[in-house]
Amino acid sequence: MEEVQAGYMRSSDFMSGLKAGMSIAIGYFPVAVTFGLLSKSTGLTLAETLSMSLIVYAGAAQYIALNLLSLGIGIAEIILATFILNSRHFLMSASIQARAAKDPSWKKLIYAFGITDETFSVASLRSGKITAGFMFGLGGIAYGSWALSTLLGYLFGASLPDVLKESMGIALYAMFIALLIPPLSKSRKVLSLALSGAGLNFLLSSFDLLSTGWSLIASALLASVGVEWLNGSKRRSKEA
Repeated sequence: MEEVQAGYMRSSDFMSGLKAGMSIAIGYFPVAVTFGLLSKSTGLTLAETLSMSLIVYAGAAQYIALNLLSLGIGIAEIILATFILNSRHFLMSASIQARAAKDPSWKKLIYAFGITDETFSVASLRSGKITAGFMFGLGGIAYGSWALSTLLGYLFGASLPDVLKESMGIALYAMFIALLIPPLSKSRKVLSLALSGAGLNFLLSSFDLLSTGWSLIASALLASVGVEWLNGSKRRSKEA
């Protein structure tokens, strides 16, 4: 009886993940289609393009890689740039792990691959423990959409109207803003964290103090520490 109940809960969590990831899958479509189209125009083969989406699976890093390839930058520099840009995933994975249910380590290793900015945002909003079933559903539908849309963009993207192709460039940013609005409207702490992080990243990027990847990491860390310190100071003042 317990095994049947556990199986039902896993299935329910998986379906919840699929539903939660539906908006991400829809948002990924124009972004990945554009990537497939640009990848073809850059000179990559279909196999190379799909490999990037299936193995790298990081929108910003893939777009940067395309730009660097078009400039003739070497593979070592591209790999380093990708690593720096994606090093924020260490922080996101650690945050998910802190709330993860007691699932086998091999399951966590699998769903950790599917953690992106968007899936992390959705998973962070989930109340209670984050189960492997939920993450498999959430990450699976997002990953499938990214890979399939990349394929469609490579094969058929050139036939799209020019106006539509140009408008697809802002799709990723629009989707991420839509994911951020609900928590921003409910929590001053989240709002202050987002604004301070954005402000710090703008300053670091504007004055070329750090590269893009390190600027994102530094601004996120500094904003998190700063906001938490201010909130802690306010709590201590009230208790005094």
